[in-house]
Amino acid sequence: MRKPSQINLMRAEPMKMLFQIGDYFAGAAIGVATALVIRNVISPGMDMVLAMLIGMGLGMIVSLLIGYMLAPLIGIVDVMVPGSLTGMYGGMLFAMRDSMAAGSRTMVASLVVGAVFGLVVTAAVKIYNFALRGVVIEAGD
Repeated sequence: MRKPSQINLMRAEPMKMLFQIGDYFAGAAIGVATALVIRNVISPGMDMVLAMLIGMGLGMIVSLLIGYMLAPLIGIVDVMVPGSLTGMYGGMLFAMRDSMAAGSRTMVASLVVGAVFGLVVTAAVKIYNFALRGVVIEAGD
């Protein structure tokens, strides 16, 4: 017969997986929202430096708003660290691309690029965290 601590440990594993999925969902959502806002604000032909500064500011605001909404669900650090990088750098890159008119031709393509960027940044932060911490062995009761 299993000990109660083993049963609780077995129940914790699916929850960890849901939190990991939630982290990637949050990164993709922040990337999509940032790309949407930038696409609607930045016009082709705008000064690139000004567009990048506006994009960075808007991306930071978007990531903060979405991060604060999702933080109670999956944790503040897991949302805000990759989310702030996605918002800030995504905002700058998307704005630079849109100001040069070198971006995606349709809104859907732009949103897909934002989602992929959010997923890539989230994965990079997770890999970096694993490189810093290494394997974590949790001791049971």
